[in-house]
Amino acid sequence: GGDRAGAARPRARARQDRRAVLREAPALARGLAITTQVVGPFHLSGALGLDAARIGLAMASGPLAAALVGLPAGRLVDQWGAGRVLRLGLAAMAACCAALALAPLGWGVTGYVLPLVLSTAAYALVQAANNTGVMAQATAERRGQVSGLLGLSRNLGLLAGAWLMGAVFVFGAGVPVPAVAAPQAVAAGTQAAFALATLLALAGWGLSRAATTGTASTPPSADCRTARSAAPSRARGPGA
Repeated sequence: GGDRAGAARPRARARQDRRAVLREAPALARGLAITTQVVGPFHLSGALGLDAARIGLAMASGPLAAALVGLPAGRLVDQWGAGRVLRLGLAAMAACCAALALAPLGWGVTGYVLPLVLSTAAYALVQAANNTGVMAQATAERRGQVSGLLGLSRNLGLLAGAWLMGAVFVFGAGVPVPAVAAPQAVAAGTQAAFALATLLALAGWGLSRAATTGTASTPPSADCRTARSAAPSRARGPGA
């Protein structure tokens, strides 16, 4: 009994480490999502020449897509599992960011809005999957704390993403004031920001894969069954 308990401790600590890595995914995803909010208005106005009303419509398409995908994303997590949907969402975000980084200026508004809509829809997948995966593995007495940590990681991702992507955008544009830059310079800044966002999405995919490898093959119910089967033997004692 003591040997079995001692062997179980390293496995429990490994699961905790994987869950700690998994909690980094929303921070990275939020950093990617904020890229469209930081870079988008400059690109839509400075590179594509839209007025304020059309910029607002274009920017609203992303949150609308995320809202529409939210409930189906939750159902998909229930059917496929949190780890698989999380990796799918991050892979889709990486593909959309790569499309935004490579799209030529001649593609116009469609070349920006279409990947934006798909990226925010993929972000809804990431949110649903990560929330489910982390909260399902949290113990009852720590769910509030884990929920707070999830919110903290997202806010940190927002703060870091806003600063980092803004800096990369200005560096890529090559001018200190993007609002008065030429359209080609603004487009270059947009491409630089989304190129970095692509790398971050791939990094998040790698982290989520490392976090979920080994946990998906052992469902939570298996641990519960093991605990229930072991309980009678402990109650009977060694001499039973």
